[in-house]
Amino acid sequence: MEQLPLGVRLRTSSTFASFHPGENAALIAALEARAREPRLPPLWIWAGPGAGRSHLLQATCARAGECGRRAGYLPLAAAWPTAALLAGFESLDVVCLDDAERIVTGTDWQHALFAFYNDLAERRGNLVISAARPPQALDIQLRDLASRLAASIVWQLRPLGEADQAAALQARARMLGIELTDETLQYLQRRLPRDLAVLCDALDRLDGAALAQQRRLTVPFVRSVLQLSGD
Repeated sequence: MEQLPLGVRLRTSSTFASFHPGENAALIAALEARAREPRLPPLWIWAGPGAGRSHLLQATCARAGECGRRAGYLPLAAAWPTAALLAGFESLDVVCLDDAERIVTGTDWQHALFAFYNDLAERRGNLVISAARPPQALDIQLRDLASRLAASIVWQLRPLGEADQAAALQARARMLGIELTDETLQYLQRRLPRDLAVLCDALDRLDGAALAQQRRLTVPFVRSVLQLSGD
């Protein structure tokens, strides 16, 4: 996949294979289609923190690259200086804009995004946008942009329930090549926020520590590495 203008790197673990779908199988199928096929309607994904929006956007870019298509991921939650950063992305086949609620209320960004939206559509590119809320719930003053975003296919990403979250963590542990016992899994779910991104980051951190120290993921070891107090 072509490198992005700003050097944004995709996490190698953010793939469709490593995402437990839960109630989101149809959404993943829609993202897979946008990774493979040109000129599909824009897709707007919304959900609260920790549901896996960033994972899915990066997975879409990764799959597009596997299909020989040029893709770009732009995390708008970062402190980008100006809307000019969109320049060049309109030439890509697939563009994923993450955390769009951070910028769509700014006048400069609204005009830049409107022009970008039109340019990408003319070039038959696919657009996937994520935000914490649907486009109709955002204060978008530029009417033409608001109407285009509202016409996107709007999809709510459903967070995983406790059982699906446990299955997702077990799948990630298998991918990392580590054993995650039921006791340790329940400890992680009980002591950390029910945010899949937080839990996965903790598991990645534990994997590194276990490899360095040649230790198993016992509850005392997990407590020590993550500096958690109590039982």
